[in-house]
Amino acid sequence: MTQTIFLMLLLTFVCTAEITVQVKGPAQIPHTSDGPVIIQQGDSKDHTRPYIHPLRSPDGKYVLTQFSPGHHKHQTGLYWGQTRVNKRDFFHNYRGDYWKHIKNCLGKNSMEFHSQLLDGKGTPMLGDRQQWNYIPGKDHYILDLKWTGTAMQDVTIGKYSYGGLFLRMPWKRGIKAACLNSEGHKNQQGEGKSAKWVDLAMQIEGMTEMAHVVMIDHPDNPGYPTLWRIDGQFGVGPALARRGDIKIAMGESLTYRYRLLVYEGEDFNAPLVEQTRKDFGTAQSQN
Repeated sequence: MTQTIFLMLLLTFVCTAEITVQVKGPAQIPHTSDGPVIIQQGDSKDHTRPYIHPLRSPDGKYVLTQFSPGHHKHQTGLYWGQTRVNKRDFFHNYRGDYWKHIKNCLGKNSMEFHSQLLDGKGTPMLGDRQQWNYIPGKDHYILDLKWTGTAMQDVTIGKYSYGGLFLRMPWKRGIKAACLNSEGHKNQQGEGKSAKWVDLAMQIEGMTEMAHVVMIDHPDNPGYPTLWRIDGQFGVGPALARRGDIKIAMGESLTYRYRLLVYEGEDFNAPLVEQTRKDFGTAQSQN
């Protein structure tokens, strides 16, 4: 029995075979071996919830995410957070009394974050494992996420209008911004609607064309195609529990996969988005 428990704990916290190095500081992925950093994890010491900031443009020159804007102080670039996990709010709270940072791992074009979500007594409720994989392309790149939540107690993610993966780009009043979903809904018309993907475009200072970040739902995800949150400042993310409670029994795991496509352009590039979606849907699931 003791050996079995040890093996279960080892499997919970070990990095995947593709991840080769455990790192103490924030993990980061360069565009090339000697190129600029495209993706970097935020400072997990001060803000324990794992998040990505900055996320950069395909050429590495411009920052596409925003940390803790005045209109939404709790939002941290690109991150995962649920609003009701056993009635605890991990979307609006990112510090150590809610989250416990376990480890960061880094591999070639990949990084992995391990955390635990804590109850009001500081006891772990849910293991949070995020596997991010970077795929460079011509004038664009892809960032895939595999999120796995492992219940360390019986867990209920309560019904709510938003929560899960979320993206905050550097919106401010008067900025040029727009979004389009797979069903043809534009801007806030897509709020609360079901769609396979949402393409968010925003003018970033210094860029000649709009920066696009597309969030794509995987067909194997529960509730596919998901309902989406699109707030009044163009914060975007799948709303996993919008249809109802999600339950994970103690010892069980739940997995979601998403693909982000980052590109530049004045218009929405539907052919590129659709091809990227199809490739994602037909690709074999990552371990």
